[in-house]
Formats: sequence, structure tokens, C-alpha cells
Amino acid sequence: MKFLPFSKKLSIISILFLVGMVSQNCGYNKIQALDEQVNASKSEILNQYKRRADLIPGLVNIVKAYASHEKEVLQGVADARSRMGSIQMTPELMNDPAAFAKFQKSQGELSSWLSRLMMVTENYPNLKADQRFGDLQAQLEGTENRITVARNRYIAAVQEFNTTIRQFPTVLTAKMFGYDVKPNFTVENEAQITEPPAINFE
Repeated sequence: MKFLPFSKKLSIISILFLVGMVSQNCGYNKIQALDEQVNASKSEILNQYKRRADLIPGLVNIVKAYASHEKEVLQGVADARSRMGSIQMTPELMNDPAAFAKFQKSQGELSSWLSRLMMVTENYPNLKADQRFGDLQAQLEGTENRITVARNRYIAAVQEFNTTIRQFPTVLTAKMFGYDVKPNFTVENEAQITEPPAINFE
């Protein structure tokens, strides 16, 4: 650049400055930041769902010791956990509405079976008095609360991302780099999976 005339140097600097200004206003950096925010929120949901899944075998085994004849509910919880574990939450899944709906459905089924399991335990005073069961129940309750918080953060992050990439001029940048709206929890699925199991121990 030192061999170019001053006017050409000035032109190149002006062009670079203009490109910098355009890139600042095109929204590319904001899209990256929001995309990372969605990914971080998704990871937190997965962490909490995994925590819940990890608690279930111990919970089922303790209940089985007191209520072995409740086979339908015990098997239903085990099967729902197995189906949930077979779905890998990948970036592709997060951008595929059909796959995302399947993931939501599996979580909803698990919540439903856990709720039934907790209702069954009401009939077994000795089970409710078991310290191990009480500890697991408290951990499960806490995990359900964490799931709700994490899911709400994810919903907000996806809303902000989707709103941003649909606005002008960011929509142009999003289309240029292949960004599309991300699926979010629907109202119907939200009703299935946001309600924690009905746990009421006196």
C-alpha cells in the first residue's frame, strides 16, 4: 500500500471504513451472539433433562421395593425414559420442527408417567417415610423447577433470535448466511411438559 498514490490510499481506506460501517449495521455479529445464546439455553435444558433422567432409575427401584405390583406405572416410566434417551438433541434437531416436536413429545410423556408414579406413592405410607425416597423426591422437585427456568430462558432466547432475523436489514444478512427461524416450544406441548409431576407429601 505504501507504493500507491495518496488518493488511492485514501480511496482504499474509505472503502474499508464503509465496509466496516456496513458490517456493523448488517446484523451479522448480533445474529452470532443471539445464536450462541440460544445454544447455551438449549444446553441448560438438556443438562436438566439429563439430571431428571438420571434420578429416575433410583426412584423406580425404591418404589418397586414397596409397590412391586404397580407394574404398569413402573414400566411406563422406564419405557418413557428409554424413548426420551433415544432422541439425541443436536443442532439439526433444534432447526427441524418435526424432530423438535418429537423431542417435546417424549419429554411430555415422561412427565406424565412421573406424575402417575407420584400419585401411586400416595398409597404407600412406608414408602413416603423412606429417607432415600424423600431425598430423591426433593431432588426431582428441584430439577423440575430448574427445567421450567431453563425452558423459559430458551423460549426467550429463541424469540429474540427469530425476531431479529426477521427484521430489516438483518433479514438480508440472515438469508445470505443461511439462518432461519428456530422452532420453539408450542403452547400445546408446553402444557404437556412444563407442569411438574403432582407431588404432594404431607
